[in-house]
Amino acid sequence: MIRWWWVSAFQLAELFLSSVVHLLYGFYVYSTAVAGDLPQALTDRIFKANASLEVKKQDPTKTSIGDLPPIVLVHGIFGFGKGKFGSFSYFGGAEKRDERVLVPDLGSLTSTYDRARELFYYLKGGRVDYGEEHSKACGHSQFGRLYEQGHYPEWDEDHPIHIVGHSAGAQVARVLQQMLADKAFNGYENTSENWVLSITALSGAFNGTTRTYLDGMLPEDGRNMKPLCLLQLCRLGVIIYDWLDIPLLKAYYNFGFDHFNLSWRKVGVWGLVDCLLGNAGPWATGDWILPDLTIQGAMKLNCDLQTFQNTFYFSYVTKRTRKFLGVTVPSGILSIHPMLFMRVLQMSLYRHPLDAPPPYKGYRDEDWLDNDGALNTISMTHPRLPIEHPSCPVTNDSECQPLQPGIWYYKIVEGDHILFILNRERAGVQFDLIYDGIFERCRKHVFKKAQQTILNQVTMN
Repeated sequence: MIRWWWVSAFQLAELFLSSVVHLLYGFYVYSTAVAGDLPQALTDRIFKANASLEVKKQDPTKTSIGDLPPIVLVHGIFGFGKGKFGSFSYFGGAEKRDERVLVPDLGSLTSTYDRARELFYYLKGGRVDYGEEHSKACGHSQFGRLYEQGHYPEWDEDHPIHIVGHSAGAQVARVLQQMLADKAFNGYENTSENWVLSITALSGAFNGTTRTYLDGMLPEDGRNMKPLCLLQLCRLGVIIYDWLDIPLLKAYYNFGFDHFNLSWRKVGVWGLVDCLLGNAGPWATGDWILPDLTIQGAMKLNCDLQTFQNTFYFSYVTKRTRKFLGVTVPSGILSIHPMLFMRVLQMSLYRHPLDAPPPYKGYRDEDWLDNDGALNTISMTHPRLPIEHPSCPVTNDSECQPLQPGIWYYKIVEGDHILFILNRERAGVQFDLIYDGIFERCRKHVFKKAQQTILNQVTMN
């Protein structure tokens, strides 16, 4: 009994500490975004009246840049795209390093499936169609946001795209490509996997993570949550945020559950009670991001996803652990973000419960100890569960030139899960090297033969 009390007290203390750390970091990001926007807003207001109209002439030497495939940066969990959080950049301003970069704002907590559908219509334009069958099964509206003008309406096999996904964004890219191959969008019968030229993953969540179990997902099924955990607190906060439906706040940041109609205007007080009790909303049907990030959920997704023979794949794997006297421990302690340090330690000590069935046949705890505070190293290299996809480890980018399609090249770099997002200064030169390498690969080493002429013209200009 005494041991039970000690364990319970420790778990509550850990939950309290985790909640405080995450809330403080969320407040820091939010306040940083507001602080960066206020001076700009005041400047625009003061000088708006004195602003002169200026007609910019198009530089003829840059007209061919529009013919290059755009690079689409897809954010991960709790992320945001251009237009949210004001001028604050999820990718630390990396989008400014190339002429043609798109940063879509997708649901930050919605399922991988829903986010892939949203990404398609963000590019092509039109009203987001989540699919009739899926929408009925998951209890939300079939149609969502309207994009009156697509950000790349000419998108097709002759005008493909590069996708760079961080964390859960990497799986969104894979799901979207599979949907294109399966011709899963009504009214677009000519889609194919060749609409995507390359996929680059930054700390990609290909095979799930043991952190989901530490945060509250049940290791028995990877779908439901523990009664008291960090994710339950997150769920309550999101429900109240969406139910209040304050336009100013929703315009600044949105979790992406508008198609579930959680607003007080639509569900009233009893609808709020239903959601809080877990009888309605995305948590009742499992149509949100966390089940997709468990090992079981990732395996379920991967069963239907292919690595295509005409697509180029590259993965950057972040890692903040090392071996010390045969034990996995955090490395570079001062370099680990405070929000992630405790999770790096917990994940390096994680043991799957003996009373729960293993996530897959052959599972071993020791394979999943190396991590970056959010994802396990084994999960980020390439899709490997339930079927191993072709892969090739590299130390230097030059080792894999020329790139071969249909193979997951992966490179392990020292860093935690958020080193290459939000704050460029934190990663320093390493930030520049990573993104310059990605953009250079997209522009110089990954292209269709027909685009070589265009590339040469742009380079000459």
